[in-house]
Amino acid sequence: PKYYFVLSILIHIYCTSIYCRVPLIKGKSARESLEEKGMWEQYRKLYPYNPMAKFTQNYAVGYESMTNDADMSYYGVISIGTPPQSFVVIFDTGSSNLWVPSIYCGSTACTSHHKFNPSLSSTYQSNNQPLSIQYGTGSMTGFLGYDTVSVRVSSSFILQLIRYNFFLLMLYWSLHIPGQMMHLFVIAFLCSVHSKSQAGSEVIFGGYNPNHYTGSLVWIPLSSETYWQITMTSVTINGQVVACNGGCQAIVDTGTSLIVGPNSDIASLNYYVGATTNNGDVSKTDFSVHPSYYYGCRTGFGNGGSSLWILGDVFIREYYTVFNRANNSVGLAKSV
Repeated sequence: PKYYFVLSILIHIYCTSIYCRVPLIKGKSARESLEEKGMWEQYRKLYPYNPMAKFTQNYAVGYESMTNDADMSYYGVISIGTPPQSFVVIFDTGSSNLWVPSIYCGSTACTSHHKFNPSLSSTYQSNNQPLSIQYGTGSMTGFLGYDTVSVRVSSSFILQLIRYNFFLLMLYWSLHIPGQMMHLFVIAFLCSVHSKSQAGSEVIFGGYNPNHYTGSLVWIPLSSETYWQITMTSVTINGQVVACNGGCQAIVDTGTSLIVGPNSDIASLNYYVGATTNNGDVSKTDFSVHPSYYYGCRTGFGNGGSSLWILGDVFIREYYTVFNRANNSVGLAKSV
């Protein structure tokens, strides 16, 4: 099926103060909802999880890898246009595009979502450039445009909207856009993320909050300016190196829920913490027990199928993270 969307590219981020604070709400993930309904195993087999899909080096026009966002559960609100039209989004430092459904979307996939109406925005500009993105399980078509995006709203407003929207705000500073339309840095100079607790999580544009971490920020230079990519020296458990022996590359990504690494390294990590692999396969026996009772604990490690690591929400919940575009670095400190 074809889904019709407006792809809105950020011109600038409007703030009502020096720092822009966007409160985040931790909602129920798609995985949790599907598990409660007993549908998760069917879903994951139909749409296999590939956390590395979006980190492709292929920037061909009109191509975007399909990603699985089943574990995404931290949401914030943005507004697009003048007067503002609000959308609930995921702030994703691992991707570079912002796209939302438009009123021109006739697909059933758009019926339960807020839709952007460009004719109601006095600041919207269209360049009449069409866009088509082919996914592994479908496609979307739309057109490119410019508009103003605002990121400051109240937390109560998030709660009112969170049940209706599930969109992605892609926040990497180097945009790769069809036709080289623009090369724009979308974060003023700093973006900090705090997601230690359900109620106190936030994204700050233009600064960071020392009250959310202890000690000093450790600044790590980017090893590649394509993503927020840094060098890890090793992964240890109780002082013993169990993965990333000799060093490896890692992407700090707010749009990934797990810590993802090469299959052999993740297997080693799971072995050392006493975890075993379970794909959810069961014998052909009927069970009358509700799924919520027989799902147990799971580790926060995921197989990536490549040499790259991804430090997702499992890591970011423990370490206050600052994305510094001015110095091309990532700052980390222990969260409180």
